[in-house]
Amino acid sequence: MAMRRRGIWRLVPVAGLAIAIALTVGGHGPLPPGLPALLAAVGFAVLIAAVFSSIHHADVIAHRLGEPYGTLVLTVAVTVIELALILSIMLAGEGQPTLARETVFSVIMVVCNGVVGLCLIVGGLRYGEQGFRLPGTSAYLVVLMPLASLALLLPTYTTSIPGPFYSPLQLGFVSLVTLILYGVFLYVQTVRHRDYFLSDTGDGTADEIGVGGPTAYQFWESVGLLLAALAAVVLLAKRFAGSVETAVQAVGAPVEAVGLLVALLVLLPEVLAALRAARRNELQKSLNLALGSSLATIGLTIPAVSVLALTLGQPLELGIDMRDTVLLALTFAVSLVTFGGGRTNILPGFVHLVLFATFVFLIFVP
Repeated sequence: MAMRRRGIWRLVPVAGLAIAIALTVGGHGPLPPGLPALLAAVGFAVLIAAVFSSIHHADVIAHRLGEPYGTLVLTVAVTVIELALILSIMLAGEGQPTLARETVFSVIMVVCNGVVGLCLIVGGLRYGEQGFRLPGTSAYLVVLMPLASLALLLPTYTTSIPGPFYSPLQLGFVSLVTLILYGVFLYVQTVRHRDYFLSDTGDGTADEIGVGGPTAYQFWESVGLLLAALAAVVLLAKRFAGSVETAVQAVGAPVEAVGLLVALLVLLPEVLAALRAARRNELQKSLNLALGSSLATIGLTIPAVSVLALTLGQPLELGIDMRDTVLLALTFAVSLVTFGGGRTNILPGFVHLVLFATFVFLIFVP
């Protein structure tokens, strides 16, 4: 069974890339009635398979590299997928000036409330209390809070141009400092204070994990298959972009639901990995996956979409309204209390889940 599963994960990236190339090359020109809908369904199914495949191979690489490099590979893979979807949707049709804001805010809500809440509940129900490394979690929050404020709060209150927009100069400055701060965090996480982000149970090094873990051949095989799966996602993202807005409008959902849909799509495999880690009493690894995803989303997505907006001269609406500002402030305030003592239980988990449910509810009932 294990050999068959490994064979499937080897096949999916190659087949997905071949199908993506075929759909990209052959999807132009007049098509028979009904065929465009069929191709869209096939493309979406292959996209989902490629997303899960990329996360699987990123997980194999993570096991070989050890912590915190492993979770860093996972978060970067998720961010690449997210960027492909955001940029494709922004470029589709008339463009979506609010999509980056909606997706980044949705990722923060999904991760910091939904994923964190579920992990605390799953781990708390099984072990009562779980511990984590306070310096590592504090490092995530001390970078995440100012980056989220610069990206989502400050544009609403600047006065260079009207509305929740940055001027081109302001956008360039915020993108630069975002990249610098995220780069400093990565240096701290992987070099300067790597021990802050290791589980209490102990995370092995690459040499230790090589015993009983992925072999060197499996590692490099997964590297190649991960690149193939990510290439398939990037190619299929454009086809997904053309249908997601139509689907959202068809069911009568608000525009904000597009950002939530993108966030849930790219985060689903990582959510499952975080929950598995919580069940193994590795809460620190769950937090590395969760908080690392939200940090990478801001640190890499905002500069990338800013470059696209400045290059194409498209407006980029980043500032959130007062309702979302309250939710963001509550999320950070509760997170500071949740992660302030080094141990946690199910109570803050349910609090975070209530905040996430409120966020989803207010999208559909504003």
